Amino acid sequence: MAPVIASRSPVPGADEFTIGTEYWRTLDDGRIECQVCPRACRLREGQRGLCFVRARQNDQIVLTTYGRSSGFCVDPVEKKPLNHFIPGTPVLSFGTAGCNLGCRFCQNWDISKSREIDTLTSSAHPTELASAAVEADCASIAFTYNDPTIFVEYAADTAQACRNAGLRTIVVSAGYIEPAARRELYAHVDAANIDLKAFNERFYRKITLSSLNTVLNTLTYLIHETDVWTEITTLLIPGHNDDPEEIRRESRWIYRELGPDVPLHFSAFHPDFKMRDVPPTPPETLRRSREIAREEGLRFVYTGNVRDVEGQTTYCPGCGTAVVVRDRYRILQYRLDEAGCCRDCGRALPGRFDPPEGHSLPGRWGPKRQPIYLGRSSQR
Repeated sequence: MAPVIASRSPVPGADEFTIGTEYWRTLDDGRIECQVCPRACRLREGQRGLCFVRARQNDQIVLTTYGRSSGFCVDPVEKKPLNHFIPGTPVLSFGTAGCNLGCRFCQNWDISKSREIDTLTSSAHPTELASAAVEADCASIAFTYNDPTIFVEYAADTAQACRNAGLRTIVVSAGYIEPAARRELYAHVDAANIDLKAFNERFYRKITLSSLNTVLNTLTYLIHETDVWTEITTLLIPGHNDDPEEIRRESRWIYRELGPDVPLHFSAFHPDFKMRDVPPTPPETLRRSREIAREEGLRFVYTGNVRDVEGQTTYCPGCGTAVVVRDRYRILQYRLDEAGCCRDCGRALPGRFDPPEGHSLPGRWGPKRQPIYLGRSSQR
């Protein structure tokens, strides 16, 4: 395996995928507290945090999955979902294992809830990942499937390697992260989709084992203190977070605190993991939620996980033209120039519409999902 980025220190006696970290402190009782996320796991020697991939070894907190992955796949960028970030282009997606949340409805539970290193059957150093993305003709790399918060060092180094290679990087995250780690994670990132899982604290505490306020702080940080293009997704779960008044409160908060141009995606829930007794989200719930958000002043509101051309189309806020018409992940019509301006009235749309060198806009990737293999396994 290629050496880690110079700022990362391998752990004596550990395997090649384990590195030392800096987000921790020693407590008076001898335990070490991890400071990557507000969970603040307090560990004795040999213990792992709730996320599973951060552990205490040699009296420090280490990351045990630097360079490890559960696999790599090329997806359309709209699947992240990002509708205002180099539309139609392919993105190399990957994740590791574990998660720092406990969502009962997790749609990627086989990866995020894994407690087995054997899940991580692929490996790649950050520079190898960037090279693989270039070879696969991707415009960007996305940290997704599980939350990059828990492998912040690996994600940050990969983002830096991608920037050096002329690629964009995307974070798909729940936003449950402490400020210091948050600064490192987003320092070289170009876009993010943050899961705003509900707009009530009870849901966060009971269903996700986390806190709403931390996520709101992450969103305000991204919008007001960084240049990271940011979109938001709310998965609507029947009977849990789909009350129209809650949707209205969420939409009002976004309008007031983040602005009317932040895209909001309402996504359909499908029964999974520990919530298989909950029915799928009715399409009407998605449509009504979109209407509410638009009533509250949000200009770009979308529906996802269902077929809904109207709810997945981007309209020019100047003349009302359907500038990007989508059918799921396929672009049917595109009426923006490379600066992101409407070809009918010249109004600039918010987002990042200029593709990296060598990529046309919109791309021709379409809805394809293509696994790729980087040539070696992380298993011993």
